[in-house]
Amino acid sequence: MKVLLDTNVLFSAVLSADSTPMRAFCKAVTPPNRLFICEQTIEELKRTFQAKFPQRLPQLHRFIDNSLILANIVPIPPKPVEDEALIRDESDRPIFRAAASALVDVFVTGDKDFLESGILNPKIMTPTAFIHFIFQEIT
Repeated sequence: MKVLLDTNVLFSAVLSADSTPMRAFCKAVTPPNRLFICEQTIEELKRTFQAKFPQRLPQLHRFIDNSLILANIVPIPPKPVEDEALIRDESDRPIFRAAASALVDVFVTGDKDFLESGILNPKIMTPTAFIHFIFQEIT
């Protein structure tokens, strides 16, 4: 399964190794799943940590370095994709565009603009829902 994790999920995973977002990250990198990260997400993580947690930048950089080994980095296509307009926040649309163009199966986020968009493909779910979904797929 191809899984794209949103910035807020990765942000929380970096901050807390015992968090649900970190468990979602671990599931996303465990075969047969494949992790996808939008190139914009990496830049957002760096900017946010620099502004809010500059003392934890080394931790972020270690996480990014390790994640890049496991992840497929997805560029943002220049042209809008179908369903993109269903996302309220226009600044979020490029991340969805990257997920759609990479043909991911699941987009994991905590952002209500995505979760409440009504988009069905890819599946958009919270980290908790993703973990439950993975366990249902296994059994």
